[in-house]
Amino acid sequence: MTDPTPSAVLRGAVDLSSLRNRPAQAPASSAAGAGPTGAAGAPGLVFDVTDQSFPQVLELSRTVPVVVDLWAEWCGPCKQLSPVLEKVVTELGGRVVLAKVDVDANPQLAQAFRAQSIPLVVGLVAGQPVPLFTGAVPEQQVREVLSQLLQLAAQNGVTGSVPVEGGDAAASAEPELPPLHAEAYAAIEAGDYDRAIAAYQQALSENGRDEDARSGLAQVTLLKRVQGLDLAAARQAAAERPLDVSAQFDVADLDLSGGHVEDAFGRLLELFAALPSDERAPVRERLLELFALVGDADPRVIAARSRLASLLF
Repeated sequence: MTDPTPSAVLRGAVDLSSLRNRPAQAPASSAAGAGPTGAAGAPGLVFDVTDQSFPQVLELSRTVPVVVDLWAEWCGPCKQLSPVLEKVVTELGGRVVLAKVDVDANPQLAQAFRAQSIPLVVGLVAGQPVPLFTGAVPEQQVREVLSQLLQLAAQNGVTGSVPVEGGDAAASAEPELPPLHAEAYAAIEAGDYDRAIAAYQQALSENGRDEDARSGLAQVTLLKRVQGLDLAAARQAAAERPLDVSAQFDVADLDLSGGHVEDAFGRLLELFAALPSDERAPVRERLLELFALVGDADPRVIAARSRLASLLF
């Protein structure tokens, strides 16, 4: 983010040339940011983009910096990060727009951005890609990265904005969060994960069928566990102590939060297989927790469940 020339930041790493000259279609507006098309040519602050409509987004990045969020429906960390991105971009008032790419539906874009894991977030400035981050990161880090992106854009003369119309009406139309969910959300923003966990647990005690609270609890619990972990140190500890449950848990959590779902599952399944039967219970419980976080319908969860069953019997 410190190089003033966007093309130098990612030179040779991402090749978008094959996507530049195809016939462009207007990106479809997403419900999160739908609005009137502004002078910069964006359909709103937040919109979906496809393989076919991407040339228009590249052109748009010559006027206003674009944040590209590569995600998928099965990706738990994506569901955690996307609302944060939408919130921060919306608060920037049109100085940045957010283009959302479903990697399953748009394989050419996923390949062009070399999306080996998701969520993957990349900036576009003057038609050039700028690496931002991979994995779910805290809101404060998102704010800092987008601030740097704006500085880089200004250095390259990309200082336009998208008119924000009807923003107040759209905000007022959003349903209010239940009080305990609102408390949890505020706590997460403040970095108080213990308070967020307590709020979600209280919501579940009042309504055991509150799936939003269950999902939120799983996500914030993962956030708390990975807070302050150093990936390199965690990997070294896990390599040195292959049967240390805590060390293996740390790396699996970091892998999952970074979108490396299969790596996380594989690590814990190998640990489960290697441990004596009377020491396996915590590993099984952590696996089930991570399965729920990713989603029972995800094919990687189905495959991992099958392998776990085969190890149990």
